[in-house]
Amino acid sequence: MSVTSPDVHVRFDTHPAHPSAVTAHLTGTLPDSAHALLTCRGFEPLDEHTMVLARIDHEEPYWANQADQELSDQGITTEITPRLREAIHEEWTWAEHPMSWLTRSEIRDVSNEAQQIHDAIRHGHLIIHAHGDDHGSTVAVGTYLVTGQSVYLHGENHLRCVAGAFDSIADALTAFEHAHRDTLRPGPAPMTDAEHQAARARTSLQAASLPTAPMPVTEEVPAYAADPADHDALLDNFLAEHSDWEKWRTWSDHTTHAIHEDQTLRIERVHEAGPRDTAWTVAAYETPVSERMWHLTATGSTPEPVLQTLLTHLADGGGSDIALGSPITEQTVTAATKPLTDADWIHTVDGRWIRWTNPSEDSGVQFDAFAAQNPNSPLDTWTIWAGPDVNNATWAIRASVYTPAALLAGLAEELAHGTGTRKTNRHQAVRKNSRVTTSPQPAAPPPTPSIGLRR
Repeated sequence: MSVTSPDVHVRFDTHPAHPSAVTAHLTGTLPDSAHALLTCRGFEPLDEHTMVLARIDHEEPYWANQADQELSDQGITTEITPRLREAIHEEWTWAEHPMSWLTRSEIRDVSNEAQQIHDAIRHGHLIIHAHGDDHGSTVAVGTYLVTGQSVYLHGENHLRCVAGAFDSIADALTAFEHAHRDTLRPGPAPMTDAEHQAARARTSLQAASLPTAPMPVTEEVPAYAADPADHDALLDNFLAEHSDWEKWRTWSDHTTHAIHEDQTLRIERVHEAGPRDTAWTVAAYETPVSERMWHLTATGSTPEPVLQTLLTHLADGGGSDIALGSPITEQTVTAATKPLTDADWIHTVDGRWIRWTNPSEDSGVQFDAFAAQNPNSPLDTWTIWAGPDVNNATWAIRASVYTPAALLAGLAEELAHGTGTRKTNRHQAVRKNSRVTTSPQPAAPPPTPSIGLRR
C-alpha cells in the first residue's frame, strides 16, 4: 500500500531551453518517495520543486515515460504535457549510427550504457587517469573507485563504451601509453558539446548557448603549414586537366587509381585515410610490365600546396627520369636539397641520417644513407615532414631510393619558398612564428601499396 499523500503531483514537461531534456515539477506535502524514484531514473534537483533529466544520448522522453509509469504504479498522480507526449511517441533514429544492424531498442541500450559511464565520471565514481585520440575517436583509461577495476574507454557521448578491462591501474596505464603514446594527455578529455548542454540544462531553465567559437580567419602561411584542403578535389582537378591520365575503378569505393597513358606512372588515392595514414601512393615503372623503379607516399594531412607541386611534377612527365638501379650519388643528394641549402636551412648529420631543418624547426627533409645503400630495404630513403619533429610529424612524404632528384628538389623548393593558406581563430592568428600544430594521432608505418602498385 502506498504511503504517499494523495496531494502529491508530478508534472512532466519538456525543458524550455534544451532540445530533449525533461523537467519534473513536484507538488504535495510528502514528495520524498517521488524524489527518490526520479533520482533513480536520472533526474536531478534544480530547486525545491523542480527536477531535470538531461542526458547525452537525447533519450530523455523515453526515460521520463518510464519514470511516469513507475510513479503511477506507486499511486502518485502524474501528468505529461502534450508536447512531451508528442516527443515520447516520436519515431526517430540516430543519423549514420555506426551500429546500423541494431534495433532501435538495442541502440537505446548501447546509449544507456554510455550514459552510465558518463554519470560515473561526472559523479566521481570513475576516475579518468588519461585520455588520447585514436584516429579521430576519443579514448581514455580510468578506474572505478568502488570495484577498483581499471577500464579502457572508446568513443564519446552516446557511443562511449568499455573496450577493455585491466586488473590494475599500472597495467591499464602501461597498455594505454603503449597504444596512444603520441596523443596521451593527463586527466579526462574536454567536455563535448552534448555534455556542456546537458550540464547547463541541469542548472537552469533559461536558454544558454554554447560559447561562441572565434570566427575563423584565413592567413597566409608557409606551404608546409598550410591546410590540407580537399585531397579528393585535387585529384579530380588533376584528372580533368590532364587527359593523358585515366581514372580506373577498383573493387572498393574507398580507393581511386589514376594511371598515365603509357602505364609507367600510377597514383593510388585512399579516400578515408586518417591525417597520419598513407593517403597517396605514387609509383613509377620503366615499362608497363617491369619492376617498380621508385615510389613515394603522402599522408592524409599533407598540405594542398605540397601535393599540388607533386601532381604538377607528375603531369610534366618527371616521374620516369631515372633508370632502375642507377646509383644514388652525393651529386644526386645535393641536387635534391639545393633549394633548402640556398634558403639557409640548418644542415646536420646524425649517424646514418642527414637532415635539413628550417630555422623554426617545424619542417624538414631527412635522408637515410643506410637505406640509400640498400635499395631492396623497406626503409624510406627520404622523409619530407612538418610538425614537432620527424618522428612525430603532422604530415609526411616518404620516398624510396630512386625517387627522381628533380621531383624532390621541386618539393624542397615548395617547402623553402612556397606559401599557402590556413584557417585559424583570431587568437591563433595573432601569434607569430608559432609552430604548426594539429590534434596528433598515433603514428603508424606506411602500409604496403595495394592493387595496381607492384613492388
